[in-house]
Amino acid sequence: MKLFTIDKNGKFVPYKEHNFEKIKHEADLEILLENNPEYFFEGSKVLIIGHQVTTNLNTFIDLLGIDKSGNTVVIELKRGKTPRETVAQLLEYASFVENLDYSQLNEIYQDYSGEESSLEDYQQQYFENDTDEKVSFNKSTRLIIVAQEVSKEIRQTALFLRKKGIDVYCMEFKYFETKSGEKIISSDFVVGEDEFIRQKVQSASLPKVDEKQFLSSLDKNGLEVFQQIFEFAKQNGLMLRWGSKGFSLNVELDTGFVGLFFGYPPNSVFKQSVYTGFEEITKKVNNPEDIIELYKEHLENLGYFIKAKSNLKWVIDKAYSENKVKQFLGIIEEVISKIKERGLR
Repeated sequence: MKLFTIDKNGKFVPYKEHNFEKIKHEADLEILLENNPEYFFEGSKVLIIGHQVTTNLNTFIDLLGIDKSGNTVVIELKRGKTPRETVAQLLEYASFVENLDYSQLNEIYQDYSGEESSLEDYQQQYFENDTDEKVSFNKSTRLIIVAQEVSKEIRQTALFLRKKGIDVYCMEFKYFETKSGEKIISSDFVVGEDEFIRQKVQSASLPKVDEKQFLSSLDKNGLEVFQQIFEFAKQNGLMLRWGSKGFSLNVELDTGFVGLFFGYPPNSVFKQSVYTGFEEITKKVNNPEDIIELYKEHLENLGYFIKAKSNLKWVIDKAYSENKVKQFLGIIEEVISKIKERGLR
C-alpha cells in the first residue's frame, strides 16, 4: 500500500512506510490505541477501561474495553508480526475476562481512570445512551489482535474460531512518514470484516489532574461555579480526590470518608457538570435511605438538576448566579450534617 500527499505543484509526495517495530516500542502502540479507540474501531466505538490488566495467572492484558452493549473487548497488541502463540494468549485472557462480574469491571475502570464515578454511569455518558434501560455487562467477549503484520497462520486460526462462534478480529496497521516529518497510520481488518469472512484486579492508571489544571479547562460559566465549590470545600475542611478528568468532593469522618458529588470539565464524557454520588452514601453511611431522599428532593427542587439514571446531574452550560450556587452548597451542608449524625458503617 502506498500513500501520497500532493504538493502545491500538483506532484505526488510519497509517505515512506516504516517498520513500526524498529522505531517504536509496544507502549507507543498502546498509547495510540488508548487515545484513539474510535478511529481504530470505526463503526464500533470501544471504551477503554484498563491497560496492562493483571490476570489470575499474573499475565497482562494490553487493553481491556467495553462496547455500547456492555460486552468486554480484549485487545492484544503486536508492533511487528504476530507470533504463533498470539491466539493462545488471547484465548487465555478471554478465559479470565469471561468470569469478571460488574463489580470487578468497575474496579478495573476506577483503578485505571482514577475516577470514583461508576463504570455504569461513565459507559452511559460515553456512548450517549439516553435510555434508562440498564446495561447487562459482560454477556459476551470480543477478541481483537492488532499488529503491523498478521501472519497467515494467525489469520487461518482466527477464521476457524469465528466459524465456531468465537468473536475474534485481526487488524493490521501501517505506519508512514514524509521527509518533513508528517506521520500517518492506516488500519484495516483482515479478519472480521464481512468481505474477508465470506472468502483484585490491577490496571495501570492514567495521570491525575489537579485543581489548577481542572480550572484551566473550564469555560467562564464553569469557572464561576467551581471556584465557589472549591472555596466551600476549603472553608469546611472537605477532601477533594482527583481523577484523570475531574474530582470527587468527600466528607471525612473518623472511620473513613464518603463522596458527596463529582465535578467534571467540558472535555469529559459527562460534559461540564456536577454529578451526584448517591451510591457512595448508600454503600458507606448507616441507614442512608432518608438522607438520599432528602438530598434528591432538595436538588430536584432547585430546578437545574436533571435525572441521570439513578443519580442527578447539573450540566453547567450557561451562567448561574452566585445565589444558585449557594443554594446547592447549602444542600450539601445539610447532607454532611446528616451523614455525621449517622456515621459510617
